[in-house]
Amino acid sequence: MTEHLSSEEASVNDGIDRRSESRSIVRFEAEWLRTLCLEQGADDVGFVEIDRLEIADQRDEILALFPFTRTLVGFACRMNRQNIRSPARSVANLEFHHVGDRVNDVGRKIVAALERRGIRAVNPAMGFPMEMERFPGKVWIISHKPVAIAAGLGQMGIHRNVIHPQFGNFILLGTILMDAEVTTYDHPIDGNPCVECKLCVAVCPVGAIGSDGSFDFSACYAHNYREFTGGFTDWVEMIADSRGAGDYRRKMSDAESVSMWQSLSFGANYKSAYCMAVCPAGKEVIAPYLADRRAYLRSVVRPLQEKEETVYVIPGSDAERYVMRRFPHKKVRRVHHRRRPQSIRQFLAGLSLTFQRDRSQGMNATYHFTFTGEETICATVIIRNRTLEVHEDHRGIADLRVMADSRTWLDFLAGERRLLWALLRRKIRLKGSLRLLRAFVRCFPS
Repeated sequence: MTEHLSSEEASVNDGIDRRSESRSIVRFEAEWLRTLCLEQGADDVGFVEIDRLEIADQRDEILALFPFTRTLVGFACRMNRQNIRSPARSVANLEFHHVGDRVNDVGRKIVAALERRGIRAVNPAMGFPMEMERFPGKVWIISHKPVAIAAGLGQMGIHRNVIHPQFGNFILLGTILMDAEVTTYDHPIDGNPCVECKLCVAVCPVGAIGSDGSFDFSACYAHNYREFTGGFTDWVEMIADSRGAGDYRRKMSDAESVSMWQSLSFGANYKSAYCMAVCPAGKEVIAPYLADRRAYLRSVVRPLQEKEETVYVIPGSDAERYVMRRFPHKKVRRVHHRRRPQSIRQFLAGLSLTFQRDRSQGMNATYHFTFTGEETICATVIIRNRTLEVHEDHRGIADLRVMADSRTWLDFLAGERRLLWALLRRKIRLKGSLRLLRAFVRCFPS
């Protein structure tokens, strides 16, 4: 049942279009609602209808969370630029956490203001907490970036951050789901504020951002998010596997231990986020870069490039070779983020996130997977010219056919079963060269 207010219950300045009452639907005047959101602390806001094509891939999950959703309210809160740019990451992380709390507070205030007018609304978290029972699958409820882009709050830069035309990428995003319509909806802005300066490419300590627009998720996840979900589980297993305090200290320095304590007590800290720090895009941001690019490089980019720090990489990854070649003064620390997907579909979906382009150099192979048992799925994986394709069917002529019991394959990925054991018991069967399977595994180190 849709909530609405009668003419007697509402004031003439409540922003509601009375023409919608015959359909029992509340429709807010867009400018009135925009003013309300800004008054509650948002720095910019835009409105997206639930049926918008740009968020179609989220629609079912949004309606499962809040089936009354008619409009998504995307909003942004600004961050202080110099804090984010500071080589002292405690300063940058304080800003991230403070503004993150502000986003959640603004969302809550807007929802409270709507509820006072009889409108049902929900504000999911800006970041954490998330639905961790879904881990390692999609644990977040709302993908704020696509909503923000659809709402006209900016466009995505090559560093995978939304760049606001005015504030640059120095923003954090929130979304509100609302049981009401708006008289006028927003649309993506024309053009992209990204100036393609490639400073984000130059400053990333693990080479996660490619100059050709590619992105190595696993490199960013292993380092920048070291003290978040994946890194935390690796740390716990390191403790469990240690024979004693001395053995643990050989694996983990005191500084790393207290840094993990700080993240647990204060809030998980980012190790870099340098791509955001150096981005010069946005009308309020770009003047110093345009005025003197050498000075900008000297004062903003180089302090982060030259910072002596520990960089976390997955053994055998593209990132490991990149940091040793590009930043020899930084200390390389090898860590593990073993893939433990809970289903074959999670395994297939995760391949694009962990694929190592440089490790696949020279490969030209088509793999047909046939999974049986708990899950019955066919898939094709094509690795060619440092690119990856994944399809949930059999396509083309296979260079290697892999027939596997789905549970055994997942246990193999998790390190709980050895490949030789599975092959001898015919839980995994190959038609083609074992060398091709080993080459496949090398492209997805963990």
